[in-house]
Amino acid sequence: MVLTVTMNPAVDREIYLEDFQVNKLHRIRDYTKTRMSPGGKGINVSIALSRLGIPSIAMGFVGGHMGRILLEELRRTSHLITTNFVHVDGETRENIEIIDEKRHTITEINFPGPEIKKSDLEAFLRRYRTVLARANCVVISGSLPLGVNEEVCAELVRMAKESGATVFVELVPSIVEKMLLAGYAPDVVKLDLRESGQTFFSRKLETFEVHVEIAEEIASKSKLAILSYEVKNDIVALDGEVWMITAREEIDLSHTLGAGDAYVAGMVYYFLKHGLKPLEMAKYGFAAALASTRMKEKTWPTLEEIERELSFFDLERVK
Repeated sequence: MVLTVTMNPAVDREIYLEDFQVNKLHRIRDYTKTRMSPGGKGINVSIALSRLGIPSIAMGFVGGHMGRILLEELRRTSHLITTNFVHVDGETRENIEIIDEKRHTITEINFPGPEIKKSDLEAFLRRYRTVLARANCVVISGSLPLGVNEEVCAELVRMAKESGATVFVELVPSIVEKMLLAGYAPDVVKLDLRESGQTFFSRKLETFEVHVEIAEEIASKSKLAILSYEVKNDIVALDGEVWMITAREEIDLSHTLGAGDAYVAGMVYYFLKHGLKPLEMAKYGFAAALASTRMKEKTWPTLEEIERELSFFDLERVK
């Protein structure tokens, strides 16, 4: 069983515009140009896995009217997703994505979500410990809500590893950095360090060589490290090897919504079917992400669509 943890889930609202401009009124006259769906990175992974026939348990915190909408929509999405969320005071957040189909851009507005009390977190940890007994794979991804400190994620990894589960993380870089420095290494780490001025392990990611060094260092603590590098490239590090995966075709930036979550779901699927084969998992994840970019909406590919993409990228060993 797969357990996905989304501490700060959201209701995602996608809005498609032809020419988005600030300080201007935009009227949407066609309801096909807007879409609402359950969101948050771990929830996205659960939904993507359900498209591949894989059941999962989704955990985190929900609250208020938006929380009820999220759960209703998630249950409607697939019978393969079991929900086990802690209900809290306050409102589950709403995330707004404005996709400009003319300029090929995505503008995101993410709300903070509810503040989590100590008693809420304790209730979550009790449930998490119980569900771990049924999980052989744990995915921890996304951001943290107010009231939850970054050290909690390291504790979740520790508990999952002690239970014998294989752990995948796609978290805010600062959380992953603290986790690794504290000695709590997941099995698979996926990081997006493309933000300008980003640092990791006290090094600024200004060159390709630094990206490679950081990927190697992460892989020395885990089993597989994947660093996003530019739009169509990923650096993959494992057990003394570093590879570059590159899409053969250009990728439309406005079609990348949810691609990272499709990547994680693809790796989890491959792991469940074939075992922990790091490079093959990375290739399958990349193919899943590539398949998701074929559509402008946040969408989740089928097995046939993923396997079709396996011949649309190149793999080169760089170290």
